[in-house]
Amino acid sequence: MKIEFLAQQTPGFSGADIANMCNESALIAARHGKKAIEHQDFLDAVDRIVGGLEKKNKVITPKEKEVIAFHEAGHATVSWMLEHAAPLVKVTIVPRGQSLGAAWYLPAERLIVQTEQMLDEMCATLGGRAAEKIIFNKISTGALSDLEKVTKQARAMVTVYGLNEAVGNITYYDSSGNDSFVKPYSEDTARTIDKEISKMIEAQYQRAVELLDNNKEKLTVLAELLLEKEVIFKDDLQKIFGKRPFDEIEEKVAEVIEEKEDIPATKNADEE
Repeated sequence: MKIEFLAQQTPGFSGADIANMCNESALIAARHGKKAIEHQDFLDAVDRIVGGLEKKNKVITPKEKEVIAFHEAGHATVSWMLEHAAPLVKVTIVPRGQSLGAAWYLPAERLIVQTEQMLDEMCATLGGRAAEKIIFNKISTGALSDLEKVTKQARAMVTVYGLNEAVGNITYYDSSGNDSFVKPYSEDTARTIDKEISKMIEAQYQRAVELLDNNKEKLTVLAELLLEKEVIFKDDLQKIFGKRPFDEIEEKVAEVIEEKEDIPATKNADEE
């Protein structure tokens, strides 16, 4: 049993979540007539808890499956190329719940978020639609949840966090919770806000298109691997793209911190 690998598949899980996963894996093993829980049973349990029930009766044509594979491969590829995008955990094209496919990430624990970090996340989110455009020269309705996510992020950057130069260091967020039926800004400002949100999203979409265009061959290899295996992990991406340089930097920082923590504390002469 690969304990470290299983731990990587359960980011953010509480003790109760892990207990639930163990119970679910036991049920899955029992359904298959097994006398012991195997590694795959744990992985299937994680998929069911995070993504929902597998929709085996959902009919997907080969063409639709190909589009879904390139869409999810686009997310994975762009996130792999960006410094501040969350590290990939897993990509799947197995339909679960309302989703036809999904890419799961390990979000960084940040107390504050900088502009570059938010823009990288937006770019990675738009990687799915960008991949469809590059490969098929068409786009689909499959990016609805992605568009909803980036629109909320862009609006927050402009109207809440003051991260847009055109609007300036102003927030329209009311921490008192007193909702108003009147917008706290003029119609001219509203037009500026809408323009800046659209411009921000389009800039990150074009950035995703450029990244994928420069890595089209690897994107195709990844999508074909997804079509073959249906579920791929971080190790699969490393074989295609090589190790993320950003991960190496983080590992070196972690090693330095560990070395400092291992150095025994010395006492001052006055303390002795």
